[in-house]
Amino acid sequence: MPLEIADALSFFRLSCGRWTSQRSQHHLLHRRAEAGASFIVVEELLKGDARLAEIAQRNNESVERIVGGCWVRWSGSMAWDRAGESHEDQTMFGLIPSDDGGRSGLLLRDRGYAEKAPVAGQFHMDAENGLILTTDYEMMSSLERFWFAGPNLRLRTSTVQGLSNNASFCMETRMLDIAPPAVSANAEPAKTLAPFGW
Repeated sequence: MPLEIADALSFFRLSCGRWTSQRSQHHLLHRRAEAGASFIVVEELLKGDARLAEIAQRNNESVERIVGGCWVRWSGSMAWDRAGESHEDQTMFGLIPSDDGGRSGLLLRDRGYAEKAPVAGQFHMDAENGLILTTDYEMMSSLERFWFAGPNLRLRTSTVQGLSNNASFCMETRMLDIAPPAVSANAEPAKTLAPFGW
């Protein structure tokens, strides 16, 4: 069941934990789909964390504007991988809201997914409490939408346009050997189902 989520920081907090992810990636040039799987760990970075100051410095932003963030690590594989090919990496995010509700603003990263330099993208939350991220790189752009179908199921769609044109759908399931975060007043079950979901 979709959740009511007050702001992007609450969305990040709900995302903390260990997840398994199943991915279907559609390569538009080849007109073929590729399956993949990964293990993801998300940890919260609290306001004042030295790593957030580093992200701010790399993106030429003031650390005082960052309300919080997260550290994400992942390890995965795709069906077309060559022998020895690795999909292990990590990144850190910092949120700078641009509205009073904390539902839109800048998402700072210490490094991008498509390019390894620091990058600032835009985030906003839609009417169904999905988190939408848009990032423009030098040679490509990406659009991602994340949403919770329940406290332990997160979904994502993404498109990449530029050098590599692809679209993907991912389903992430929380590993329940770790208790899920408590659903607070900022994240209560919604009364209606969202029409579209990660």
